[in-house]
Amino acid sequence: MQPPRAERPVPPHQSQFGAAHAVAAAGDRCRLWSGSSTFFFQSLDAAGLSGVIGRQKSRADPPEVSVSPNPYRIGDTREVTPTLSNLPALQIEMLALLIAIAVIAGIARRLSVSYPIVLVIAGLASSFIPSLPRVPLPPDLVFLVFLPPLLFAAAWQTSWTDFKYNIVSIGSLAIGLVFFTAIGVAITAHYFLPSFDWRVGFLLGAVVSPTDAVAASSIAKKIGMPKRIVDVLEGESLLNDATGLLALEFGVDMIINGTTPTIGAGLLRLLWLFTGGVAVGLVCGFVVTWFEKWIDDGPVEIAMSFIVAYGSYLAGESVHASGVIAVVVCGLYLSRKSATFFSPTVRLQTMAVWDAAEFGLNGLVFLLLGLQLPVVLAGIRDYSHVRVVAYGLGFAATLVALRMIWCYPAALVTYKIRRYVQHQPENVPTPRSIFVVGWTGMRGVVALAAASSLPYTLGNGQPFAQRNMIVFLTFCVILVTLVLQGLTLPALVRALGLGNEKADGCDEGEARRILIRRAMEHLQNCKPGEDEDLHHAYDDLLHQYEHRLESIQDCGPGVPAMDRHARTMSTVMLETVQAEREQLIELRETGRVDESVYRTLERELDLSESRLQSVA
Repeated sequence: MQPPRAERPVPPHQSQFGAAHAVAAAGDRCRLWSGSSTFFFQSLDAAGLSGVIGRQKSRADPPEVSVSPNPYRIGDTREVTPTLSNLPALQIEMLALLIAIAVIAGIARRLSVSYPIVLVIAGLASSFIPSLPRVPLPPDLVFLVFLPPLLFAAAWQTSWTDFKYNIVSIGSLAIGLVFFTAIGVAITAHYFLPSFDWRVGFLLGAVVSPTDAVAASSIAKKIGMPKRIVDVLEGESLLNDATGLLALEFGVDMIINGTTPTIGAGLLRLLWLFTGGVAVGLVCGFVVTWFEKWIDDGPVEIAMSFIVAYGSYLAGESVHASGVIAVVVCGLYLSRKSATFFSPTVRLQTMAVWDAAEFGLNGLVFLLLGLQLPVVLAGIRDYSHVRVVAYGLGFAATLVALRMIWCYPAALVTYKIRRYVQHQPENVPTPRSIFVVGWTGMRGVVALAAASSLPYTLGNGQPFAQRNMIVFLTFCVILVTLVLQGLTLPALVRALGLGNEKADGCDEGEARRILIRRAMEHLQNCKPGEDEDLHHAYDDLLHQYEHRLESIQDCGPGVPAMDRHARTMSTVMLETVQAEREQLIELRETGRVDESVYRTLERELDLSESRLQSVA
């Protein structure tokens, strides 16, 4: 076995996901402009799919180990690096993972539990099966493959109006809380971790500062948590990856080079991360908007949406700005402008593809997260079980306490700013809502990837002794916050009386009334001429809209927009659509219609049923 060798220190201006990740991603690993064939193999290498392509070994790489010619044989649980030579085995593993995700997500749905939590638990349970191989989760795979599309999808579904309205509250969590967490862990770390000084504590705090709102937001929407809380939590998760990874960059620089960045340098770096990321995201959005005006082809536009997700992220990283901010801004901009270049058909197709892609990527991330337990435990064999469990629980409790300590005063300060500076009609935040925000600080795969990207050796060639403990503590925090807080969040929200809120009911009802009145105004102002059939058509449509307007009642908070009669009508129409569908299937089975006719009519029935289900 060859010991890891030290390399030159990494300058602090390296890419936004920290000097640690910059070390792993530097050199020949990600030279994107060196030709198509070179780019293909280096991209495989960057994603962790190729271990045979020559590249520079960095401090972030684990020590080299020899593996057997058939590393995936039954009973072999050693971790191995995927290579081009064992891609068939990787394909089998990937198929097994996808099947497991589909089955487990279905079980989670039946149990009314958020599927990310169940996937993590299933991954943990599977990691104890001796015959299963260890599936590594390289940091590059997270940062370059999983993170860009997940951020883009989250940004696309985020309302720019709500995001802008809550920007002060979001900023207090995404920026202020991140550095408060890093500094708080730096101060308290040596009390429960004797081998940690304040520099290592700051690095540990930076690693675990980014939150993952996938589980929190899915639970929040299911139980009817107040919309404003959901908007703030989702906005926090969009931005705090950037600030958390900047803090990681500072922490690694202090550990490797022994230098402490000044406040001025830190503010300048933070300013460039955000301004550069915003500029890159807007430029990418402008380019895509211009390109989309010239095409109307579903597959091409769907492919373009994935290309811009990865392209904006890599473009932001290439100018040493924030790729996270770039992809978020690009997603927000394109979502806002999509009505001008997406046709209805393409929009439906794109949303369907992205829903499936987002589900698959999230499923892989959380399942692989649970499978990392053997890899994490292998690094702390020298510690007693009682001690490491105490360390993990103590550190998780410290993080929860730090978030709570920040949330209460920060909520009052942001209320003052929003009420008296921005002149927003805000009410004083209640202690119950603040407690829920403090309880939803769940960590995810970004934190584990950040910990895994830490170097193995210091700048002087000495081993980084605390690295394995940082990885273990990060894994413990993810489990405690994701599983414990995730499972208790629904009961907590109901106990505090914050669940089952339907604040959007009146907004939806009012919007429906406005649309119907506009349609009626258009019909009344149009002059059908002398055509009697056209007169009848206009009159029939006008009566239909009048009936729809009557079916929408005035609503108070939490009251649905459609009255009982309208819902009953939708239910009956759904039954008739189902009868039509059964008849259509019979026509195909008896050969009375060919496949093309069947698909055309089936699509019409699908659209009708989808529309009726939205109001039934």
